[in-house]
Amino acid sequence: MKKDIEIPVVKDVHVAIIREWNEEFLDKDWNAYIINDRNTPIELTMVVSKGYDGERKTSIMRHAIGDLESNSFKKIEVVQEDLLALDNDFFVTFYADNKLYEKKFVFSKNTVTENNLITIPLIEKDGIFAS
Repeated sequence: MKKDIEIPVVKDVHVAIIREWNEEFLDKDWNAYIINDRNTPIELTMVVSKGYDGERKTSIMRHAIGDLESNSFKKIEVVQEDLLALDNDFFVTFYADNKLYEKKFVFSKNTVTENNLITIPLIEKDGIFAS
């Protein structure tokens, strides 16, 4: 029965876009990161990302992140500046505590800007959390 189905709630796992200096191109890039702020590791982590705005949409990108230790983070992808004018979704799926977890993280269009930067804990760099 439906009432017997348990859907676990994702807690202490986040996606953030970080503004970082790129030594190769001598410029700042926007990079998406997954952050595991749990006290336990997450396993078999997958991230599917896409950008969209009405008729405009990006390719769907799939990233096999693998295992992520507790209180750690890993880079997902570089986000090109012109894609920040679109809504960007990151669907995160992982196993923890013998359960499958899934959550959609959203960066609304034009919200990832220099004016909205905060210091992201654990990474200790300026960025923005997804909602």
